[in-house]
Amino acid sequence: MPRLTNLLDFPALYRLWQAPFAAAKLRPLRHHNNLKRARRVLDVGCGPGTNSTVFSHADYLGLDLNKRYIKLARQRYRGRFEVADVRSYQPPPGEAYDFILLNSFLHHIDDENTRRILANMNSLLSDDGYVHILELVMPEKASISRWLAQHDRGEYPRPLERWTEIFSAHFNTVTLQPYPLGLGGITLWNMVYFKGRRHDV
Repeated sequence: MPRLTNLLDFPALYRLWQAPFAAAKLRPLRHHNNLKRARRVLDVGCGPGTNSTVFSHADYLGLDLNKRYIKLARQRYRGRFEVADVRSYQPPPGEAYDFILLNSFLHHIDDENTRRILANMNSLLSDDGYVHILELVMPEKASISRWLAQHDRGEYPRPLERWTEIFSAHFNTVTLQPYPLGLGGITLWNMVYFKGRRHDV
């Protein structure tokens, strides 16, 4: 019988699984930013394109390695979508992004490639740009949220302290906010929102 983690590679099932939590996951992003001010948006690991609706006013580009996700995104949403390896993606010369989003992506990536991706994102930010990262945190104590993090299809959920080290190695911290994600008052996932600027700005 296929595992849930494998079934979620299919866009329709992924969207169904994420639907109850999508708005709540973005709450810190909306709270700390006026999203209407985003001009050029790069959505890293965009999946089937659901984030693009938040940035319908902007020049939006979504990147993902999953061809099925990108095919569905192109069918359903406005904006541009490309199959790409975000470790090495380079836009046309002279282009940069004032809003780079990584939404629940890096807990699928090992440390070495996470460093490569974040270093690349640093180089793609405009002088007035910010990176925005929403990530799954591995709780220290036994709980439902720890069990779910351990059984997530992403193999690299990290403790909050480790995420903090990773983010601050590449960006100046503007906001770092842990927050719960769940239903009916029960925390199912522990999350963190990070907003940062390039070190050289």
